[in-house]
Amino acid sequence: MYKIEKASYGIRLIFGGFIQKAEMSDWVADVKKILNGLPAKFGVFVDMRELKPLATDAQSEMQVGQKLFKEKGMERSVVVVDNTTTMIQFKHIGKETGIYAWERYLTPSKTPNWEEVATKWLVQSIDPDL
Repeated sequence: MYKIEKASYGIRLIFGGFIQKAEMSDWVADVKKILNGLPAKFGVFVDMRELKPLATDAQSEMQVGQKLFKEKGMERSVVVVDNTTTMIQFKHIGKETGIYAWERYLTPSKTPNWEEVATKWLVQSIDPDL
């Protein structure tokens, strides 16, 4: 399951459950459509608290989507995740696609006000890692 919403800072993404390659390909197609309506610079908030680790072929599609965000002007992104395996997987994907330097990872158990912290990173460049 995935959901894409426009937000004041850019895009909010929600991922949950087991996402297979076909659904991730649908997500990439939807991303292409929504990116055309965004400003030159934007942020991406990714809520992956309910997402299960991705299969290799679904990871490849996620990489396509991340590269699109980078090419279209993503300045910063934040990923909220509860699963350590998923976090490791997405850090690896971020390194592969070149967005890792602008991406921050939050875990609700360690950051109770995670939504506020995430938004401050996207809107005000207040780094949650500092």
